[in-house]
Amino acid sequence: MSSQFAGLLQLTALIAALALAYRPLGDYMARVYSSEKHYRPEKWMYKAIGANPAAEMRWPAYLRGVLAFSAVSVLFLYLMQRVQGSLPGSLGFSSIDPDQAFNTAASFVANTNWQSYYGEQAMGHVVQTGGLAVQNFLSAAVGMAVAVALVRGFARSRTGELGNFWADLVRGTVRILVPISVIGAIVLVAAGAIQNFSGIHQVGQFAGGTQEWNGGAVASQEAIKELGTNGGGYFNANSAHPFENPNPLSNLFEVFLILLIPFALTRTFGRMAGSLKQGYAILGAMAVIWIGFTALMMWTEFAHRGPAFEIAGGAMEGKETRFGIAGSSIFAVATTLTSTGAVNSFHSSYTGFGGGITLLGMQLGEIAPGGVGSGLYGMLIMAIIAVFIAGLMVGRTPEYLGKKIGTRQIKFAACYILITPALVLGFTAVAMALPTPADSMTNSGAHGFSEILYAYTSGANNNGSAFAGLNADTPWFNTTIGIAMLLGRFLPMVFVLALAGSLAEQQPVPETAGTLRTDKPLYSGLLVGTILIITGLTYFPALALGPLAEGLAS
Repeated sequence: MSSQFAGLLQLTALIAALALAYRPLGDYMARVYSSEKHYRPEKWMYKAIGANPAAEMRWPAYLRGVLAFSAVSVLFLYLMQRVQGSLPGSLGFSSIDPDQAFNTAASFVANTNWQSYYGEQAMGHVVQTGGLAVQNFLSAAVGMAVAVALVRGFARSRTGELGNFWADLVRGTVRILVPISVIGAIVLVAAGAIQNFSGIHQVGQFAGGTQEWNGGAVASQEAIKELGTNGGGYFNANSAHPFENPNPLSNLFEVFLILLIPFALTRTFGRMAGSLKQGYAILGAMAVIWIGFTALMMWTEFAHRGPAFEIAGGAMEGKETRFGIAGSSIFAVATTLTSTGAVNSFHSSYTGFGGGITLLGMQLGEIAPGGVGSGLYGMLIMAIIAVFIAGLMVGRTPEYLGKKIGTRQIKFAACYILITPALVLGFTAVAMALPTPADSMTNSGAHGFSEILYAYTSGANNNGSAFAGLNADTPWFNTTIGIAMLLGRFLPMVFVLALAGSLAEQQPVPETAGTLRTDKPLYSGLLVGTILIITGLTYFPALALGPLAEGLAS
């Protein structure tokens, strides 16, 4: 069996598994967020935090809940790292330096999970499980809550109420993320991932030294790391490490977990908005981009250029032989088109165009299918932009799901799509202009520029994957990437919730013969074109200086 055919079989099996889970999971999540019933453990949580789950919130109150909870989470995780040396189960590791502790706290709370440290050489069991793993659940639940609030904005009328943040946070965690993660962890343990609290032990000797590894609750953290589109690895090699991702079966299962909730949320959107066809239209746009990027990546990495490539069967540098080019390409596209950041290969070692595909995937805005929650609300923002463009072409006031898209709504949407590019390009320009940040680059020229561009693209888009080759554990990068992650996560949420509130206040307008049908394939095509054009116009000059220049020169 050829490697290309094996890759096609993997992709087919993945699509089939996602299709089987799409309807039941999407409908279940719609019931979770629409239910008025509260389970007993949930009531205990509400009582502990002093929240009234039945109280409806307008968008400013909902936003205050998001920001206050996230701020406390950053502080808690920062302090936990700073006192690690005094905690039990620290495996003898010292406390984390202030700049790195800030970067890590911002990273995990922002659902980015960028890591400028070696997990197995820096973090003990308590910080890993009680700090990082907990934020894997909570940051994902926050994203889902904001997405559901926007959906309610479309579904409700003549009210500014968007639900209750605390109820959405708790339900998303208790009823969705925890149960699926438990099942996922059991599957990963069965596949060979480790799950223990072992200390550091010697596993081998070689000339000039010894090799040591520590154990950990890896399978359980791996499950929510992928399911919550987080991406932070227990070990520095992330999902390329055999303790996290032992074989091709576990590799395909992890990709399934990454894509599961983001795709299924389109069904949830359609169900809550009262039109499943609208959900299918969004799903179609996401699927076209994801399949197209996957096919392009596999073609790029399988392309034979010279004897070395022909002997290896393709671009095998930086890839695990147990996954091969196909398994690595599918994983790389899944992780960069979502806000996951997990890697099973070094993206820096991909071909010039392959590295460019991973960059472009993040620069689309993490919307195909995107992060847990953030993918859906990002795609709905682009849907509004597409409707607005269509309205301009025909001279008609744009409408989406019965809501008029006026000046106020477009301002919110425009601010949303401008924030991340401003952070990425601004920080990249400053880093390239200053002498010190450039010293962290392993490579020079176009590839070196791509390293820095990738770092800020990954941070500001809340992805978290690394291009490799860049020494990001410096005060400059820890601080600036940390700021980019926080601003890239929470500033867009401000405009998403403000948009949701303005939509919920409107009275629905009746559909007429001139209304653009947003539940048809034609609109899905318009949406895909809008996404690609906006991204291309924004990032093409930077991409031309980096991966495109490298690809054309090879």
